[in-house]
Amino acid sequence: MNKKICIVYTHHKLGDLIWQLPYIKAISEHHDEKIDLIVRKKTQAQNILKDLRHINKIFYNEFRKGLAYWLDVFKLKKIFNLEKYDFVYILDKVNKPAIAAKLSGIKNIIGPGFGNQKQWLTTKNILNETDFKLSYTEQSQKLLKLNHIDLKNPIPYLEIDDDKLNKRNSDLILDGKKIAFGVDSFEEYKMWYEENFVELASLLYEKKIFDYIYLVCGPDKSYIAKKIITLSKQNYFVDCSEKNLLGIITAIKNSNFFVGNNSGPLNLASALNVKTFGLIANDAISELKYSKINCIVPDNYKDNTWIRNRSNMKTLTTKKVFNTIIEKLKNES
Repeated sequence: MNKKICIVYTHHKLGDLIWQLPYIKAISEHHDEKIDLIVRKKTQAQNILKDLRHINKIFYNEFRKGLAYWLDVFKLKKIFNLEKYDFVYILDKVNKPAIAAKLSGIKNIIGPGFGNQKQWLTTKNILNETDFKLSYTEQSQKLLKLNHIDLKNPIPYLEIDDDKLNKRNSDLILDGKKIAFGVDSFEEYKMWYEENFVELASLLYEKKIFDYIYLVCGPDKSYIAKKIITLSKQNYFVDCSEKNLLGIITAIKNSNFFVGNNSGPLNLASALNVKTFGLIANDAISELKYSKINCIVPDNYKDNTWIRNRSNMKTLTTKKVFNTIIEKLKNES
């Protein structure tokens, strides 16, 4: 008899979900079954993960606090009762899915077990309280190891049907050489300055590296793309700030390489197997070690140091970024 498996992940950022893809796949392979996934709607998982062969259904839950806490618990319980899962895996510390699974009578509830969550789990193979200091990816790695689940590859990979993408966003399919700049971030202190992107574009254009640059950012940060275009006064920029997520993916997949701030699109580009350069000055590159991202940092950079001041991004010079990109391209040509 086939087993029914559900994985719950409650973080709201797309980039955080992408980092969990190897662990989701490993759980599926361990049970030799497709899995169902419950995540926040903001991740847009139903759009971007539907082509992954090891995923069956994707449900949304908002995992709210306050008065809505128990509403979300009972929404989860309704899903669990309907689907009748044999296993529920929770890939973070939140209590709600564990409570809902317990109330639904699910026999195998597995999670990291931080804080009160452990009283709702059915396994004793949980992380230590000191493991809370580990990155989210390292927590998931340890959770799988404790529960005897093999992880073949910790690097995220995202499979999406190119033909469907290109048909929906035909206006982004341009002749010539394309690259992409990821110019925004959820946290402002991670954002390289617009003037730097303009200068980098000019230097790369002189080397005939591209014909067009996709400017990737969310609609709430469209002013960044517009400022870059205004400052540059060049017509090689393609503003993608009003595109939906599938449009952003189309732009990234049609690029020879991606250069950007530490953000969801950076992680997305790497998972899409596009050559990716991450601009890092104010946070930890150690958190990106399970990826193919080429991190570019200032000369005086210290890892595992968070500086929540955007002005420090100026220590990462355009010259350093340009030279690193050119050297990498030469070595791979």
